[in-house]
Formats: sequence, C-alpha cells, structure tokens
Amino acid sequence: MIFAASHSLAQGASTPLPANTFTNPLLSTGPDPWVVWWNGFYYYSNSTGANLTLRETADITDLQHAETKAVWTPEPGHPWSKELWAPELHRWGNKWYIYFAADAGDNASHRIYVVENDHDDPLQGGWTLKGQIKDASDRWAIDATTFELNGQHYLVWSGWKGETDGEQNLYIAHMSNPWTIDSPRTLISTPTYPWETKGDLPGRHVSVNEGPEALVHDGKIFIVFSASGCWTDFYTLGALQSDTGKNLLDARSWTKFDHPFLSTDPEAHAYGPGHNGFFSSPDGKQNWIIYHANPGPNEGCGNLRSPRIQPFTWKPDGTPDFGKPVPVGKPLKKPRQ
Repeated sequence: MIFAASHSLAQGASTPLPANTFTNPLLSTGPDPWVVWWNGFYYYSNSTGANLTLRETADITDLQHAETKAVWTPEPGHPWSKELWAPELHRWGNKWYIYFAADAGDNASHRIYVVENDHDDPLQGGWTLKGQIKDASDRWAIDATTFELNGQHYLVWSGWKGETDGEQNLYIAHMSNPWTIDSPRTLISTPTYPWETKGDLPGRHVSVNEGPEALVHDGKIFIVFSASGCWTDFYTLGALQSDTGKNLLDARSWTKFDHPFLSTDPEAHAYGPGHNGFFSSPDGKQNWIIYHANPGPNEGCGNLRSPRIQPFTWKPDGTPDFGKPVPVGKPLKKPRQ
C-alpha cells in the first residue's frame, strides 16, 4: 500500500566508506521495492502511485545514480489510472512483463494488471497494457507476484474474500500465459497470529497478509509475505512453506510458520520492515533480500519508507535466516561480483 507523504532521509555515511562497501538505505524513498537481474544489470522498481518507473544499474547499491525512466503512465479515466502499487518486473519467455495493482480512484476498485514489452532492454521499446489479471471471483486484489516451478506458472497475491475490507488474505492460482489465470484461486493464508493482526484504524480494524514473494531452496518453496497493517510499526515478514513436488493449488500443501522472520528494530532505524523481494549477487553465490522500512516510529504507509538490502543465509532446518535489519549507515560489503 502507498499513501501520500514526503520526507528526505540522509543517504550514506558522513565519512568516506571503506572500499567495496555501501550503506542503507539505497534511496531516501522507495516503498514496495523490487529487484531483478538480467544480462549484467539490476532492474529496480517501487511504488510511485502515478506510473511504472524502472531503474537500471550494474551496481544495485548505487541506485541513486541508476538510469531511471518512467516506462508506462496510464491515461486518465480508466479503472487502472490511479494508485499504481507494487510493480514487479518479470521475464517470461522472450518478453518482459510488469505486474501492478491500480484502481479507478477508490481503494475498493483495486485490481491487478500487467503490461508487456518485447524489447530485450526493459527501458527501451514500448509497453502495452495486456489487461486485468483475474480469477472468476474478480475480488479486490493487490501485490501480485508470479513464479515458475516445475514448468508451471503461478500468481500469488493479496485479496479480499468478499467485497468489503477488513481482512487481506493470500491467494494462489495457476497461469496459462502471462496475463491469464486458468484456475480458481486457492486461499493459502489468512492473518491469524498476533503478529499478523495489528491493524487498528479510526473506527475499524484491518488484519493484513500482503506482499507475497516466492523463494525456492533445496526442495522447498517459501512464500514470504508482509503481515499486519503497514500503518503500524508491527508490519513484519512471515512465511509459508511447501514442498516443490506438492500440488501448490491445494491449501493443505502449505504450512505457515508461527513466528515472524524480520521485524521492527529501533536501534537499526528500521520500523515496519516489509514488502520484500529476493535477488542474487552478480556471481550468483550470495542470497540478498530487499525490503522497505521507515526510519522512525509511527511513520505509516507513505514515502518515508526507504529500500534496504542485506545478505541472508539458511538455517540448518532449511528455512531462510534474514537476521535483524542492518542499521542505517552501517557499512556492508557490496554483493560479490
């Protein structure tokens, strides 16, 4: 989610950094960050609300100086013209696709859309709207991600069970092509644990599961997601797990962990860390997570959220170990070349 706000967060340390290091945050603002690697470059995106903007850089830690381009801006007056959230760039076959959520001016009309580009460089060529991606229910939907496993493609997103707000769940469906769901949606997660249900608003409450991202490792697939309202400092990362050989469209194939995987750390100036993505170092040997967080408490769902990255490892039980948020301004070694 994104709501209006403005703020300037100092970038980097005040003294020269040691060679081959960087500091978080990568940008002063960047809610819902996403990164993908292709042909020697990282491509980065985040929510802007108004358009789909990409940054291209060989050094993900130098996003400030990346080539930046608004690649697609919707014409006014359409169901997809307002509040563009959480764009994700994906390579499918020999074309590029950006999945995003948008609405007609009111949140209840939020749905998932996709644009297509057949140029090898996603900053070049033209982007064409392929339309809305929906299952038969056509309910409120945001934060779509897609992944391929065992030759099959899937879409996972955050949605409402019915037609009213109050709870955001996670759903999965099978895809026959980059813009078509060809199965019913399967509910795989509802917010039930205390760390998933912090979401008081004036006069109402919303429990949240959103921002799902797939992570495959050693015969298992994880869906790492954001839980609790982004307007709270309880916003955190949780995870579901299944085996790669199971039927992912069967809700019984999924197990939710009873604890969060990355949470607020005041000492790190990381409040409400969430809406993550995953990528590898250029040498392919390091795992990295990207996520947004606020620098201070009670800063909500606005543009105070800034993108941060850090390497992660794997625990003996095969689950990801994201550790704690790395403090703002602390030097980290850059991803290995």
